[in-house]
Amino acid sequence: MEPKIGTLMKLSPEATGLDHWVTGEVIDVEHNPFRGLVIAIRDNDGRIYFDQAKYFSIA
Repeated sequence: MEPKIGTLMKLSPEATGLDHWVTGEVIDVEHNPFRGLVIAIRDNDGRIYFDQAKYFSIA
């Protein structure tokens, strides 16, 4: 499953270290040769989070 730019997704607390899921809009999708599919999202406050696709779920 490769998300499209503009899709709303949630990022797991395992990736962020926070105590809640972070919801944001996909701003970049990268095929990284070392980490696999890497997704970047921007939340409502403008913060950017990115990690491997396994830490994301559709919002």
